[in-house]
Amino acid sequence: MTGLLTALALLATLTTGDPMRPQGQPGYDVASTSSSADVLLDGSSAAWDDVASIAWGPEPYPTAFQALWSSEALFVRFAAVDDAPWYTLTRRDDPLWDEEVVEIFLDLDRSGTHYAEVEVSPANVVCDVRMVRPSPDKEMDLAWNLEGLETRVQRLDVAGRPAWVVTAQMPWSGFRSLPSAAHIALPPAPGDRWRFNVFRIKRPWGPRAPTRDVVFAAWSEPSGSSFHEPAVFRDLTFVR
Repeated sequence: MTGLLTALALLATLTTGDPMRPQGQPGYDVASTSSSADVLLDGSSAAWDDVASIAWGPEPYPTAFQALWSSEALFVRFAAVDDAPWYTLTRRDDPLWDEEVVEIFLDLDRSGTHYAEVEVSPANVVCDVRMVRPSPDKEMDLAWNLEGLETRVQRLDVAGRPAWVVTAQMPWSGFRSLPSAAHIALPPAPGDRWRFNVFRIKRPWGPRAPTRDVVFAAWSEPSGSSFHEPAVFRDLTFVR
């Protein structure tokens, strides 16, 4: 649980800045790991202890993100503080963005095109998309799947605050079907850099009023109303 406690402590610094990642340091360094997939998919595992965290979003719905990588896959974890997460959608590739969700965009070749979007709901429903083009002429390919993707969602009480915690295993082999993968090495090597952003959508009034007081929270905030703005994506650097 130490990793979640660390993430929650980081959430408390949102108004004063994250001491582990000053404002002048825009990216995220993904450390390598030798832990097994089963261990890393457990959101309360000690394997996440001391893993660097980034945190964003307003109270009472802040979110924290962590990542690790191995020779087989990229592993990510979101801790979404929330005492009443909800959902109605239950099928893969349903429009989860119309409900509550955490999201990651991964731009492998830094081109701003053909990047992966992976969303997970509190019910552990997944929507994975190839974004052919970003806004304003957005084009998406919902038929694309990140093959081998595995996700889990746990409800955890962290330092007295309820959260839904998402973990995901994203195999390097699953990214090979993206056109952008032709321009990079998979698996990446230490020092390789992708571009990425992470997000959270919270709809506090539930299914009876899903468009009321919606919280659209981005770690790296876009300049307009769409999350699909590659210019504000930040470096995701793979390190040992």
